[in-house]
Order: sequence, then structure tokens, then C-alpha cells
Amino acid sequence: MTAPLIEVRELWKVYEAGDMRVEALRGVTLSIDAGEAVAVMGASGSGKSTLMNLLGCLDQPTRGSLRFGDCEILEASADMRAEIRSREIGFVFQSFNLIPRTSALENVELPLVYAGVSAAEQQTRAREALRSVGLAGRERHTPSQLSGGQQQRVAIARALVNRPRLLLADEPTGNLDSKSSREIMEIFQRLQRDSGITLLVVTHEAEIASYLGRVITFRDGEVVSDLRQTAMRVEASA
Repeated sequence: MTAPLIEVRELWKVYEAGDMRVEALRGVTLSIDAGEAVAVMGASGSGKSTLMNLLGCLDQPTRGSLRFGDCEILEASADMRAEIRSREIGFVFQSFNLIPRTSALENVELPLVYAGVSAAEQQTRAREALRSVGLAGRERHTPSQLSGGQQQRVAIARALVNRPRLLLADEPTGNLDSKSSREIMEIFQRLQRDSGITLLVVTHEAEIASYLGRVITFRDGEVVSDLRQTAMRVEASA
């Protein structure tokens, strides 16, 4: 039986400013097994992005339990959370967040620079990551020389280069056309199938969610449905 990578119990996130109190998450309980591919859906303000920020150690819960592997995040030091964030979790965002005048290879190498990896190893692993997303031969291209779909592939390669256990993607197809969106989801499916990485995709698109094996839906800071499904296969040219 696969062990949970993430366990959430009675998780709350409350924002307070003066007299204003916003309960972004309200007693959420769920677990995600290692190797699962999960879509998180819900309207704007439903709590889905708040959950992603907490799972990614970008923010701290107000109360409750959030375990990543063997670590209780609420009790972890800032240094421990930073270590988990940099070595165990990869992030992909809607806006790509690439450095404009820097090559694809250098963009992908960046996390390895911060991790203190040798220059030779940086290049080897960055080339391998770019090849895994179908961009072999495009290493020296800058973002402006790449299509939107190709830029998102670079962002995925950068998220994978530290070989994380968890990949968090926040609206990763939001800036892409239908063909590019399908290509990105094909890459996600292949990576999840071949490497066993745990994948969590925040999306408002039902079609994108259909490519994943589980759909968790939020409303008003609570989980209103948690359904497993047969993921629709997407075959797109890499």
C-alpha cells in the first residue's frame, strides 16, 4: 500500500487585518499518496490556492496538522521549511516566471545554483530536464525565442531539476491555447507515470482536471467533494 506523502488534519488558515477576519481554509482534512495525480478545483476565493501555498511551505497554517512525509510543518523551523521547499517540492505557475534575457538552460540551472551543485552537474541535470520535456536542442534559446507552451516546458524542467517528490502547478495552462495545454498535460502524465512524482494541479478548467486521477473541489474554504476517476489519456507530440 502506498504511504501518504501529504496528510492534512483539521487545517485552518485565517487572515486577520483590523476588524476583518477571513477564513481561507476551514478545518480541511485530506491525504495525498505518493505518486498520485490530483486536480484541485473551485471558484476564486474557495481556498484552493491557499492550500497550495501551505502544501508548498510558502505559508504557515493557523492551526491543525500538515505533514509532509515525516515532517509536521506547523512545528518545523523556518530553515526546515525552506529546505523542504527547495529540495522536495517543484513549482510551476501560470505566468512561467522565467528570467527574460537568460537561456533556457540557465533558467533551469538556477535552482541548482542556489543548492550549491557543481557547474558541471548543473549543466548535465539541466540538459536532462529539458530533454525530458521535449526541448533538447533549445537549450540556448531565451524565453522571447520560445512559444508560450515551450516557455512553460522550461518552467516545468526548472521545477523538476532538483528531482522533487511533489510538483505543485498553479493554473499551469491558464496562459496557453488548447493545443499547448494538451501538450503540457501530456508531459505531466508522462512524468507522473515514468518517475512516480506526486502531482497536484490547481485549475478551474474541467478538461484539465479530466487528465488527472483525482479531483478535490473546494468551496468557501472547505472540501465539498473528493472523487477518484479514470484519468483521460492525452497523446500530444512532445
